[in-house]
Amino acid sequence: MTIIDPSAETLTIREMCDTYQVTARTLRFYEAKELLAPIRSRSKRLYTKQDRARLQLILRGKRFGFSLEDIRQLLDMYNRNGSNQAQLARTFDLGQDRLAQMKAQAAELQIAIAELEEELQGASAALAAFRAAAE
Repeated sequence: MTIIDPSAETLTIREMCDTYQVTARTLRFYEAKELLAPIRSRSKRLYTKQDRARLQLILRGKRFGFSLEDIRQLLDMYNRNGSNQAQLARTFDLGQDRLAQMKAQAAELQIAIAELEEELQGASAALAAFRAAAE
């Protein structure tokens, strides 16, 4: 694994892949979706510190279940020299909605787990009875 200097001005696509555990295809996909805009130097893509920060936010947003379109809109709302209140408010609203969805999914998953455990206990008892009868 390559050790990357976090203060480096730019990273190559390989260094980005190694640093953030993503594939080159993923980075090119995010570029095509206008989430990242690396510098083009001949046939190389060079990623700036801003690109790295954006990628970290993209990956976090994906982990939370935000759509790529939501992530793109949030990133586009960033104002380097001004107030980011609108961006923060939109992020908060999306986060609240996503948290509610995740909690509902967790509750449904707990019910499904309990039902499956019950079914497996019944199947285990039936298999034990079949084995006992066969002996």
